[in-house]
Amino acid sequence: MAADARNQLTTDPVSTAPVAEPLADAPGPREAPRPWVAHGCWYPSADPQGENVAFICDREGAPQLWAGPAGSDDVHLLDTSPDHVTEVSWSPDGRWIAYTVSPGGSGHTRVLCVRPDGSGRRVLAGAQPGSSAYLGSWTPDGTALAVTVAEPVGESPGPLADTDRPAGWTERDGHATLLDGARPVASDGRTPAPVRDRLTAYLVDPAGTSAPHLLADETEAATLRVCDISQDGRLALLRRGPRGRREAVVVRSADQTPTCTLPVADGDPWIGRFSSDARTVWLRSNHDREFAALLAVHLDGADERKDLTVVTARDACDLELLTLVESDRRAALAWNDGGTSVLETLPLTGGRTEPPAPREVTLAHEVVTRVTPAGPYGMVVALSGSLRRPGVWSVPASAPPARTPWSASDADSVPQGLPPVRPVPLRATARDGLLLGGWYHRAPGRGPGEPAPCVLHLHGGPEEQERPVFDPLYQELLGRGMDVFAPDVRGSSGWGRSFVDADLGEGRFAAIDDVADCATHAVASGLADPRRLAVMGHSYGGYLTLASLVWHPALFRTGITVCGMSDFATFFAGTEPWLAESAAHKYGHPERDRDLLRALSPMSRVDELRVPLLAVHGEHDTNVPPGESEQIVGAARARGLVAELLLLRDEGHDFRRAGNRRLFRRAAADWMQRWLLG
Repeated sequence: MAADARNQLTTDPVSTAPVAEPLADAPGPREAPRPWVAHGCWYPSADPQGENVAFICDREGAPQLWAGPAGSDDVHLLDTSPDHVTEVSWSPDGRWIAYTVSPGGSGHTRVLCVRPDGSGRRVLAGAQPGSSAYLGSWTPDGTALAVTVAEPVGESPGPLADTDRPAGWTERDGHATLLDGARPVASDGRTPAPVRDRLTAYLVDPAGTSAPHLLADETEAATLRVCDISQDGRLALLRRGPRGRREAVVVRSADQTPTCTLPVADGDPWIGRFSSDARTVWLRSNHDREFAALLAVHLDGADERKDLTVVTARDACDLELLTLVESDRRAALAWNDGGTSVLETLPLTGGRTEPPAPREVTLAHEVVTRVTPAGPYGMVVALSGSLRRPGVWSVPASAPPARTPWSASDADSVPQGLPPVRPVPLRATARDGLLLGGWYHRAPGRGPGEPAPCVLHLHGGPEEQERPVFDPLYQELLGRGMDVFAPDVRGSSGWGRSFVDADLGEGRFAAIDDVADCATHAVASGLADPRRLAVMGHSYGGYLTLASLVWHPALFRTGITVCGMSDFATFFAGTEPWLAESAAHKYGHPERDRDLLRALSPMSRVDELRVPLLAVHGEHDTNVPPGESEQIVGAARARGLVAELLLLRDEGHDFRRAGNRRLFRRAAADWMQRWLLG
């Protein structure tokens, strides 16, 4: 198989198999409470008959597990725990609903399951201290669930003393605190011994009547997810490898022997399915292609690859979601066309003959975020759009899609006040000629020839993509009279594999320049006021914000970094081991590329920082530890600049709780109003 030497699938496990542990039942009342916040519903999973749907909803202020009939609003809360729910999967036999939770918002996730009536709640994996776990596929008969368990191997850095606080550190109005905990040293090369993850995939019986069965085991792994189990149980389809180098691997369940490997696309982790006879693997792959397409891998009698065909593709469009519907007779395909979605279903013919014409599904909103089968003939689809928060639609085989009654209407899904703004595409050209993507949100009441104060918002990833969907943060900024330009700089997805790879290595310097070129383009287009520009972003976008402020110090009047890296050396030493393995391919290896990473780190150029800075972080962020914000704020203060840190309680890398989200967006808008409009 085409695996690198550091990421071998092995049959020599050293980790402890997960054991199902019963928990106290925690269902909510049978009567659905009236929502107290404008809310969204997403990540649906239907029961085998397609009559009931489990889904994630934040109608009570946090993402929780709900379930109810697809055709009525008689929904109920299955787990009242405050832990954030991130994934949901109803078992094929209808007896269990499995879900992944993020305690305290951290990256140390757990897999739980519960009966559809809210009873029998138990944790299946991830309960051991320091470990985490996430969902895989059910076996076709629903008797076992695949889970992946991540366990650290090696030593972690020790706690900090008070003397390790950044220069000029003070606490801020009770909202910000410095967490004492594991944080690496600065970028002088002195880093603690690395921690590595061992990822192990098992089949686990939720009822606990049979022992877990090992499917795969890796050390120093970036990711490992079980995407499907064949109907006869002989084969498992795995997704493994770091970003930009994902692979689909077919393994024999009995002895974990890999038989077939093929590169697949980044993005949604559910990259493929077996045909009913396990002779074909349907994959969402960009193998030897610029854009991902639907591929059919035909297996021989030894379960090895016999041939490969492209079933269907679209010009300049990525296939970003793939699932099988209508009893696996059709493939549901969601295509990314410049940021908006096209959804269609396609009859499956084995991939050896020209398939019949696809059937396109009319969408009520711009972006499909998930598709899942619902019974033998239908499906349910999660949608997001520029005029609403996420919702779930039922799609019968022979009727138009209909919004589920428990998904809020467009008007009820967004806060009252300023109506949502539909953005328009705006594409800038980088200084080296590369065409960039993006969406421009114009504040209401602004004349077409009137330059406006403008906030550039940079997404994370870097492989994420800006989409035309409602964002409460953008809405808050627009309501304060500021435009928002959300560009796709090089490294973003949706524009082809070459575009994604254009920021590798020293290409990241060009990505930093892309931010400046996007700002210049907004000004040249007559939209943005060159004297009132600001920049902000989340995760990698937070890093890019800091990099833009120190590489182009005269361009922006202020910046906000949200969970962003400020120094690659400290980031690599402090992040989750699996994320470090994956990030090394994208950013550079922390040892071999030490000089490059030092040159790319905003802390290395902090003397160039000229403007006020706000840093925002979740206190339980294990992806980008809070120390990344602490050290840049301390360095800015030491140089006499205005710099503040807002540390959000009970949050991780993504902010999930309604109160914290509201605090964040109002603090960000207040900061921008102060320094951009004041």
